[in-house]
Order: sequence, then C-alpha cells, then structure tokens
Amino acid sequence: MDFAAGCIGGAAGVLVGHPFDTVKVRLQVQSVEKPLYRGTYHCFQSIVRQETMLGLYKGIGSPMMGLTFINAIVFGVQGNAMRMLGEDTPQHQFLAGAAAGLIQCVICCPMELAKTRMQTQGTGQKNTTRRLYKNSLDCLIRIYRKEGIRGINRGMVTTVIRETPGFGIYFLTYDTLTRSLRCELDDGYIIPKLLLAGGMSGIASWLSTYPVDVVKSRLQADGVGGANRYSGIMDCVRQSWRREGWRAFTRGLTSTLLRAFPVNATTFATVTLFLMYMREDEGAKECEPMRPDLQPVTERLSVQ
Repeated sequence: MDFAAGCIGGAAGVLVGHPFDTVKVRLQVQSVEKPLYRGTYHCFQSIVRQETMLGLYKGIGSPMMGLTFINAIVFGVQGNAMRMLGEDTPQHQFLAGAAAGLIQCVICCPMELAKTRMQTQGTGQKNTTRRLYKNSLDCLIRIYRKEGIRGINRGMVTTVIRETPGFGIYFLTYDTLTRSLRCELDDGYIIPKLLLAGGMSGIASWLSTYPVDVVKSRLQADGVGGANRYSGIMDCVRQSWRREGWRAFTRGLTSTLLRAFPVNATTFATVTLFLMYMREDEGAKECEPMRPDLQPVTERLSVQ
C-alpha cells in the first residue's frame, strides 16, 4: 500500500507541478542574446497564447512513465538504508535519502532528458510548430538510435550531483519538521502539518541544488534542432557565467519554488488520504507515508 500510495501521490504531484516545470525549463535554456520570455509570468502567458494550455504539459509522458520505477526505488532504498543504519538520527535520514537519490538517477536521468527535449522542441526556431519528437517514448528511441546509451544518459553526472544531496536534504528537512510540529495521529491538524512539512522540504531541497539543475537542463537541451553548444559540464558553466554572470544559475528559480511547495504538498496530502482510507479498518496506524520504514509518528514522538 505504501508503494501504491506513493505512485498515486507522485502522479498527483506531476499533474499539479508540470506546468511550472515547463516554464522553468524554457527560462533556463532560452538564449540570453535573444530571450523569448521576460520572466515567469510572461513565459507562462506566452506558452498558453501560442500553444494553448496543452503546451504547459509538453513532456509530461516521460515523468508519468518513470513514476512507478522512481517511487519504487526511492521507497525501497530509503527504507532499507534506514533499517541497515539502525538508529533514527538526522544523519541517518540524510544518508538514507542521499542513497535513494543516487540510485534512482538511473531512471530519473533518461526521463528528464525526454521531458526537457519535449518541453523545448520548436522554441527558438523560425518554424515554432516543428516537432522533432511525437512523444516522450519516441524522443528516447530517436536519441538512442542517433547517440546510443551515452545519448540516453546525457546529463547523468549533473543529475547525480543534484539528486544525491537533494534527496538527503529533503528527507532530513521532512524529519526535522515532523518532529518540530509534533505530528500526532489524533491531531486535527495532521494534514496541514504534513502539507507544510512536505512543501518546505521540497523548497529546501531545490534551493540547495538549483544551480546544478540549470546546468543539467542546458546540457540535456543542447543540440535540439542544431549543433551542440557545450562540450561538457565545465564548458557549460564557463559559457553560462561568461554570457550571463551569476544570474544564469538562478534562471527559472521563481517558477521552481512556486512549483515545489504545491507539488510536495499535493503529494503528501494524496498519499496520506489514500493510506488513511485504505487502512481505516486497521485504525489508520500509519500516518507517515513518505517513510514507511520508521515507526508511526505518534510512537516516535511519544518516546521523546
């Protein structure tokens, strides 16, 4: 049930947050010499006007396809890591989360590559209606035929650099907040507290790794419909810094933070309500769905 709840919650989060993610990627990869968008709102407005609301959901197939595998990896690795580490401490929460983040990169990197290519195809070209890829699967197949396994894993190093500490900080922040908020099962405010903990954990995770995400997006979008601009990670960093300064590594941050809170809040609320409904006959003993390896919150807090 934890696995099923995680998948449903993750799907809800993708549906809520994908439009913000599309805006973020467009802002991250647009040309600084001839920018298409003046900011987050203008980008959102332009996409809707030129491509309808469906334009905001370009590339959503890839996150949805990888959702089951990613949730299985994150839940399984984080839970087993906590059991291996034994004691429930902040340090162990960070390490278990980091391990989950590292291993799920195998699925996350190709998924985000397809998502980024789908989100950016047609932008910056005279014929903006041109479609290189029919859908996310077609995108991955075409990349594989042209570039092989290496092409499918474009941006893997930056994905690892982002996801490993990012997931560690996410689980650490969530653990700290649930302890501080004293999330008791019989508390009438348990859902708002979980919403707050999840939303703030997502924001903390993104703030800690966002510059790496910008580099990853630029590397994965590089070469769409033309020649490659970057030869590698450091070349991307140097060129971005030289052309745009430090602001290059904050492009799309507003959209990302606007997305981070509702996405994580939606995920937590969906997972919690699903488990409470499914386990109603069992007394809804589990009130901490994102960490099935640990004691229920009520038990853990009662011994402090």
